[in-house]
Amino acid sequence: MIGPVFNREAISLPRRPRHYIFRAVYVTALLILMSTCWMILAGTQEVQNLGDLARFGSTFFQIMAPLQLALLIFLAAFGAASAVSQEKDKRTILLLLLTRLSNQELVLGKLLAALLSPLLLIFASIPVLMSVQLFGGVSVNQVARVVIITYAATLVAGSLGSTFALWREKTFQTLSITTLTIVLWLGLWEGIYALGSANGLWQSIANWASPVRGIAAAIIPTIGEQEAWSLSDPAICFTIFAITITVILNMIAIAKVRIWNPSREVRQQQQQEDDVASILDKQLSDVEIKQIAEQARASHVDAIRRAGTYAETESESRRVWDNPVMWREICTWAYGRKIVIVRVTYGLMVILALLGLNQSLSDLANEVPRAGLSSIFPAAAASLAPLFLVSLVIINALAVNSITNERDGQALDLLLVTDISPAEFVFGKLWGVFYVTKEMIVLPLLLSIYLLIRGGIDFEGFTFLLAGLTVLTFFVTMLGIHCGLNYASSKSAISISMGSVFFLFLGVITCIMVMISFSGSFEQQLAPFLAFILGGSVGLYVALGFRNPSSAIFWSTLLLPFATFHAITSFFIEHHLTSVMVLTVIYGFTTLAMMMPAIGEFDVAMGRTKSADN
Repeated sequence: MIGPVFNREAISLPRRPRHYIFRAVYVTALLILMSTCWMILAGTQEVQNLGDLARFGSTFFQIMAPLQLALLIFLAAFGAASAVSQEKDKRTILLLLLTRLSNQELVLGKLLAALLSPLLLIFASIPVLMSVQLFGGVSVNQVARVVIITYAATLVAGSLGSTFALWREKTFQTLSITTLTIVLWLGLWEGIYALGSANGLWQSIANWASPVRGIAAAIIPTIGEQEAWSLSDPAICFTIFAITITVILNMIAIAKVRIWNPSREVRQQQQQEDDVASILDKQLSDVEIKQIAEQARASHVDAIRRAGTYAETESESRRVWDNPVMWREICTWAYGRKIVIVRVTYGLMVILALLGLNQSLSDLANEVPRAGLSSIFPAAAASLAPLFLVSLVIINALAVNSITNERDGQALDLLLVTDISPAEFVFGKLWGVFYVTKEMIVLPLLLSIYLLIRGGIDFEGFTFLLAGLTVLTFFVTMLGIHCGLNYASSKSAISISMGSVFFLFLGVITCIMVMISFSGSFEQQLAPFLAFILGGSVGLYVALGFRNPSSAIFWSTLLLPFATFHAITSFFIEHHLTSVMVLTVIYGFTTLAMMMPAIGEFDVAMGRTKSADN
């Protein structure tokens, strides 16, 4: 119906065991979350009447619906982007362009094939959403609105990732631009909504364009005529907006797919191969051979100096450092010249975070009252925490792509037969990632210094913040390198690496939100949450240590969710030193647990051989 690309995925997907495992695990996790919330409610409060049950159902629905939206936007955007980027990295996109596939079949086939799993997860969650009605406080219309908004957001997020992947050549550029666009999209409309007056024009526009506004309207219980569907309903507004943007994005991708691909870099490489073939076929002089080689080098994406921009007396070649891996990462455009787009977009997000930080500090100075969840978090956290998380995600994306690019380019195996030591390779990649993402490291630090100067944080808190950011930066970088070495599939490596980062933060924050919503005795809440987080530890070990198990990785993955949970709760009760010490010790130990096998036994870290202990 859509083309052979989609048909192949639709036929082969049900044959894979992981297809059923993912759906079963997803639904089971939702049911466990519901059971955990009920255990907390029943263990800390007395349920006396139907009103108490209805309040439980409404509160749990308000937690689960946004969580599912955030998770599926992530899965859709990065799944679609990774599916297309993998075709580009392995150069199979060129084979698809040579077939009889039309532009529509190619673009829509890859998009819908990548979205099959996320869309089926939404279908699988419908019985769980409907079962919340048994408690009361949730109507069928609310469930329908949440499902429709989630579907629409999934489609537009997947279309965004697919379009960026078809446009950009480098996987890191695709993932970074996709991440920043989604965050700016959500943050910009939330800011517009906050600045608009009640029922004003700006709030109406934000209701149309923001899935957060749509979900927020859908999860609030309504009665009477408010249950009726209308064009003023934020759920309907966002659905129309999302479908429109989805159509526009895919129309652009369909029109440009054969213009964007093959890219100029591929064409230049083909020209270089043709020049080499001409050298072999013809008897050329040494001067002519040298001229052809210099022209090929000057036109390469890694070349900094272009032909004609310097005098002829300029040296024709550059000196490579003793560590060529680090030299390539730092001194060349290894991830494409369009990485400048990523830096400019990130700079825009920093400006928005700075404006939000100024507003928060002004409200704090003027003693503006804070209500709801905003009273629990520090004033500056609402602006800085999303920026810090996006920075860590981008650094992690570059780290894992620094390895998968080598593997897909068939260069990783060649490094095993060179005189480059494992330590040179790993540390070359590590410091190279830090250099390329220097804006994501330096700008958050400058904002923290600005926060210190404005009096939003004391020097002790600034020291703790700096230590925590440093440890987490090293952790996400080493996590990306570890996943890139352990997984042969680029899509699997990217998904597991970035998924682990999202799990550690989004999952634990969800647990904290549940504790706040169903407040009561902390001792009564601790036992079910420890069991819930233990399941996350098992999943983290399967993702990171199952292929090449070690005692260090086992204990680190077991302790990571507990440590993150303990650090966040310590932060809430203002035990800042405890929070930083736990993060530093556990995340530092995990970083070393992933680094040691990589620099000690490079072949073992790649999963090609097993050590004697294993």
